[in-house]
Amino acid sequence: MSGLPRSGSTLLAAILRQNPNVQHAGITSPVLPMIVKISSIMVEGELVTEFNESQRKNLIYGIIKNYYLNKTSTHNKNIIFDNHRMWCTRLNLLDYIDPNSKVICCVRDPVWIINSFERIIQSDPLLGSHLIPIEYRGTLHERVEALLSNGGAFGYCWKAIREAFYSKFSRKLIIVDYDTLTKRPKETLIRLESILGIKHHVYDFNNINFNSANRFDENLNTVGLHSVGKHIHPPSRHLEGSKNP
Repeated sequence: MSGLPRSGSTLLAAILRQNPNVQHAGITSPVLPMIVKISSIMVEGELVTEFNESQRKNLIYGIIKNYYLNKTSTHNKNIIFDNHRMWCTRLNLLDYIDPNSKVICCVRDPVWIINSFERIIQSDPLLGSHLIPIEYRGTLHERVEALLSNGGAFGYCWKAIREAFYSKFSRKLIIVDYDTLTKRPKETLIRLESILGIKHHVYDFNNINFNSANRFDENLNTVGLHSVGKHIHPPSRHLEGSKNP
């Protein structure tokens, strides 16, 4: 899973976890960064000659297999949804790992993404979120500028998804719109199951449980970043920083 931030990937993961065939679905994982790091050792520097093609693949598969080996029970569960924004920049690597793999890209109107970030950042009166460099936390305009920058929480993902969309591996992408997911969750999940070849499951959209991201959010000093409500409902449309009519 990949795509734009604040666009429903955590919500979608929380729903998919209800499916008995799903072994894992959650927030950002370290799997892809680990693969990228070990890949750099295998293709650069003085140790390149110590790896053949078979060893490279075995090491990459080993990272995935061993990370998820004891993550959850694997009894009758064979589907893993690994979540990281970087997948959109590594579609060629994903195709190398598994030609049949897909990337679910959650998307949303950028205006509402920035608004969502601002709402959660402002919920802390001290403005201590690590999503924004401290020198850019002073004003709304500076915070937006930081989010939109090349390495910002939105800017990076925006570039990544555009690269994926226009690449020769774009066939791997499954676009899930946030508004469609929140307004028509049943139809969205049925369509997604059909594309992925997952056995149909009846999801309970009024009893969604997901509380496994608290430590991750606390580490970013952005409590509630990955909070998911118990019920699915379309979000309110009030822009932070704007005056009420």
